[in-house]
Formats: sequence, C-alpha cells, structure tokens
Amino acid sequence: MKEDSPSNSLVPVSDSKSILKSELLSLLKTYNCYHEGRSFQLRHREEEGALIIEGLLNIAWGLRRPIRLQMQDDREPTHLPSSLWLPARPSCPPKEAPPQDCRVDAQEPSAQAIQQAAGSRDSSGTPEEDEEVPQLMRTKSDASCMIQRRPKRHAPGEAQLIRRHRFSINGHFYNHKTSVFTPAYGSVTNVRVNSTMTTLQVLTLLLNKFRVEDGPGEFALYVVHESGERTKLKDCEYPLISRILHGPCEKIVKIFLMEADLGEEVPYDVAQYIKFEMPVLDSFVEKLKEEEEREIIKLTMKFQALRLTMLERLAQLVEAE
Repeated sequence: MKEDSPSNSLVPVSDSKSILKSELLSLLKTYNCYHEGRSFQLRHREEEGALIIEGLLNIAWGLRRPIRLQMQDDREPTHLPSSLWLPARPSCPPKEAPPQDCRVDAQEPSAQAIQQAAGSRDSSGTPEEDEEVPQLMRTKSDASCMIQRRPKRHAPGEAQLIRRHRFSINGHFYNHKTSVFTPAYGSVTNVRVNSTMTTLQVLTLLLNKFRVEDGPGEFALYVVHESGERTKLKDCEYPLISRILHGPCEKIVKIFLMEADLGEEVPYDVAQYIKFEMPVLDSFVEKLKEEEEREIIKLTMKFQALRLTMLERLAQLVEAE
C-alpha cells in the first residue's frame, strides 16, 4: 500500500503526536460498540481529507474550591409582561366586575418545577439544546368574562429561571444565595464536542454551558485512571481523541475538570502504590531499606578491596625505586 493512502494518513493527537487514521477508526469502532444503543456513540465524517469525529464527551467535576455562577445570561433578557388577560370562570357576569369569591389568580410555573424539568434533562445523558422554557398559559374557554391576573414579584434568581432556561450542575441552578458552591466531586456532566476542539475550547464550552463566572484559564482537564495515575491534558491536545485512545469504559479512565493550580500529575510509578494499605506500604519501605543496606555493604567492601590493591601497588613501586 502506498504511503499516501488515505488509510495511512495521520490524525493529530496534539501538536507533537499523531495516530494513523486507520488505527483511530478501529478504536472508534470499538468505542461505539461499547456504547451501542446509547447517545454516547460518536459519528465521523471527512472534510477535505481530514477526519472529524463528533459526539458527547463525559467530564467529571473534580473541583476543591467553589465556583460562581453568572447571575445574568449573555443574551438579551426576555421581558415578562406584568399582567395578561386570561379567561375566568363562566359563572361571572359579562359586564359587571367579578365578585371577590369568583376571582381566579393565574398560576405561574414555579422555579422549582423548572429546576426539576431541566435537571432531569441534564441527568438523562441525552444531547441538550439551549432552549427557552415555554410559559404555560391557560387555554381559551367559553367564559364570558375576562379578568386581569395579579402581578407576582419574583426573586432575581427565580425570575431568571422563568424567562430563560439554565442548565443545572447536578440539579444546582443559579440562586442569589447559593450562586457560589462546589459541585459534588465525581459527578458527571457532558458537552457536545468534535475532534478538532482543543482542551481550552472544550473548557470554554463547558463553562459557558453552565454560565460559570470563572474563566477557562483557571481550570484544567486531567485523565484519571482507576489506578490513581493522573495526566494533565495540554492546551494543544484534543480531549475527544484522548477519550477514544483511552477506551470507552469510564470505570477505568475518566476525564476530570480540576483547578489549574491545585491539580497535579501522578505518574504510574507512584500511582501503583496509592491504593495499598499503610501496613503493606510499611513492609515495602522495610524491604527497600534492607535492599539499600545490602547495596551499601557491597559498595563498602568493593571500595575497601580497591583501596587495599592500590596501597599494595604503591608499596611495590616504592620498593622498586
């Protein structure tokens, strides 16, 4: 097969690493077989000879410090009308003011109901679209009288939830009292990305999805293995390709979002000892000390033998003179 064959073309993993397209497609096939029948299967296409893979990427929260959610959306706010004409009970007279006992207050969707609906959508793992929450109004009837609904004041957080849908971080929506919080460690969210998006772009997309006020430069993505090995994804790497290369099983490998200044890499040589109990680790240390003592004795004996040989040789040279 020729070297310029499409199957032998390279796909960049980072600015210094690449992988054969055929090998990546083979790994992608395994990845999709693992997620068969689920929304986490990845699609691929080619544009101008370049392979592009796209789909949902799971990212786990691994923050130690609290984050702050934005109070306002980046979009222009939608103005809510202070009052709407709605149908009332048919028993009211058509031309007279309705008596006090037949007034009906129009019900507005509560912030809690909106939170539950959006929270269930976020936790289902299905692709999420940034859509407005519809305002549910009463349907028209044969009523002969119309009344004006009473305006209802909302807290800033509740009004924001009603006029525009916000994605929740594991059920936590913006609240002016609890807008600063730390997501539960290990809880998982997802974003729709493609294989051309770098680590910095994925971070920006994730933070914009939940309208996190902190900038992407304050965070980093880490590949965390079940053994405890932890490797930081560089800004020039592509998280979706890295996910494919590490396999589909998240019990073995997960991608974590962590603070850039608190996260640290853990090499394999260190990670293999992390999950051992202290008595086992103490026994390892004792064995290493014993081995160190044996090496010290060997080196000391070797030095003494060489020193003795050199002294004997010096004595021979002196006698020869």
